[in-house]
Amino acid sequence: MPGLLLNALKTPLELSDYDLGELKPEYAKVALKAAALNHRDYWITQGLYPGIELPKVLGSDGAGVVVQVGQTEDESWLDQEVIINPGWDWGTNEAAQSAEFTILGMPHNGTFSTHIHVPVETLRAKPKHLSWEEAAALPLAGVTAFRATMSQGQLRPGEKVLVSGIGGGVATLALQFAVAVGAEVAVTSSSAAKLARAKELGASAEFNYREEGWQQKAAESFGAPNLIIDSAAGKGYANLVELAAPGGRIVNYGATTGPAEKLDMFKLFWKQLKLIGSTMGSPADFRGMLNLVEKHEIRPVIDQVFSLAQGNEALARMEQGEQFGKIVLRM
Repeated sequence: MPGLLLNALKTPLELSDYDLGELKPEYAKVALKAAALNHRDYWITQGLYPGIELPKVLGSDGAGVVVQVGQTEDESWLDQEVIINPGWDWGTNEAAQSAEFTILGMPHNGTFSTHIHVPVETLRAKPKHLSWEEAAALPLAGVTAFRATMSQGQLRPGEKVLVSGIGGGVATLALQFAVAVGAEVAVTSSSAAKLARAKELGASAEFNYREEGWQQKAAESFGAPNLIIDSAAGKGYANLVELAAPGGRIVNYGATTGPAEKLDMFKLFWKQLKLIGSTMGSPADFRGMLNLVEKHEIRPVIDQVFSLAQGNEALARMEQGEQFGKIVLRM
């Protein structure tokens, strides 16, 4: 089957045939229609990810049609349009993933391919209102955004929410989810264009975090957020602690700018803040995310669509960091 293989670190992906192997019982073969990129894919190519095994087909997000099943009990899935839950072996504890938890695309061969074998239990019906590209853009970013805002963040209608670093797939869906449930949402970015796009998606306030004193401006014009969704941490984390409402929650699903610096513990305990970690999501989170998407007919934002053969161009687009929404490969 044709797929984009990473054969060595810091080298271009190579489009070539590879052997899917025999279809196992309790697995299904999916003819993929589209796949989507995540920063994880780029980090793997650069060797900035644990447990890298090569050669490997990358890609965690995909949507397609089931063309074969490994056992007769699963024949109801045949010819069904599906999306794939990229989080495997979460375990039985909803509070945190198990030690066996893995993500599709490393160490398993992923979705940058025309076909893939996945456990039947990871299949979910594709939301009917979504195109193939939109469906492929949803799984990893969608479940991560849902867990951060709903499961961990416990967002309630009418609350004030701040989403930092708008433009990435998770942050953009977190904005869309929060708006859908009736929250008032502010966003931050260093890009005026991204802030303008966020306003079109329902953000009621936008702030450039490169501007001196942006958090004071936010406090005055937007107010103190009950919930802050952040993936950066780093030097700017102290501003979030300063801005959060008393009793507020700060949920982090990443630390792209490094460890938080100069955390004011007095503000932390005096304001009774909750600092919460979050990553990916459980099968229950994935079901909850799909229910929310279908109820409100939410559409993931697509930045740009490339062909499978243009996979390296898609990765270059991600490396530049200028995208708003998800970068997608069409098979």
